[in-house]
Amino acid sequence: MARKFIDCREFPSEMNCTVAIAADSEGELLEAAVQHAVSVHKHEDTPELRAMLKSIFHDGTAPMEQPGRAA
Repeated sequence: MARKFIDCREFPSEMNCTVAIAADSEGELLEAAVQHAVSVHKHEDTPELRAMLKSIFHDGTAPMEQPGRAA
């Protein structure tokens, strides 16, 4: 399976979170992303949260520069 990632920089928030998480499996990435969303962003661990997070996974690894910003 190809490496996948999720990047909080894609979703501006009051805390300006800059965390990006990558893993070699969707399951591992999902668990790490859920832990981050719950502990840092105070979301509730629900099936809906898990489905939303999974829907925004990307293939590869997160870019060094913030997504949507020119270097």
